[in-house]
Amino acid sequence: MLRFEIDHPTLRLGLVHAAHVNARASDPPLLDALTRAEERVRADSAAYPEAVRTVVRDVLRVGGYKPTGRGKPASELLLAMAQKDGVPRILNLVDSNNLASLTSALPISIFDAARLGNDVCVRFGREGESYVFNASGHAMDLAGLPVVCRGTEPVGNAVRDSMLCKVNAETTSVFVVLYGSRALPADTLQRAAEHVRALLVDYADARDVTLDFTTGSATPR
Repeated sequence: MLRFEIDHPTLRLGLVHAAHVNARASDPPLLDALTRAEERVRADSAAYPEAVRTVVRDVLRVGGYKPTGRGKPASELLLAMAQKDGVPRILNLVDSNNLASLTSALPISIFDAARLGNDVCVRFGREGESYVFNASGHAMDLAGLPVVCRGTEPVGNAVRDSMLCKVNAETTSVFVVLYGSRALPADTLQRAAEHVRALLVDYADARDVTLDFTTGSATPR
């Protein structure tokens, strides 16, 4: 389902596809688990491994992107929210994604699979490319950043996802991309992907769930 069209020395992706999910408000056990994850990172900085943070930033730097300030990986932005006022509770699909990211320290994109379609690739963002990432109409520059594309159109990355394929209350299937690195132990990405699968099964009634992992290189288009 995903083509790897990027020359990258370390990028490794975990992919979780659930053909059937039920989007709804999060159940109390999921909300409780997210609260406990927030409490852990507030109480113990080691609960969010610095080694993973460093490696993820290094992955994003390869194409010339600078993962600092508001351009930090989504996992770091999530950590900052958790340590301050807390992560917004939105929907079981989003809350599950945030819990897995906060636990693993890996950035994770969750897409509405129907809106994403079957022609999906990963490549570097090109000069001048951007997309809107929130309802207020704010856009981000994608140059040099590994981006997930719907066909040729960028829709997501490890920092902020486009509005085009975000999940919502009408979502019935999801495609999740976990951004990892070959510089990390192999089980880091494996455990995070399995956590995503378990959360979707437990809290979104996911069925027909598959996991995959991909690395590779190709001449960027």
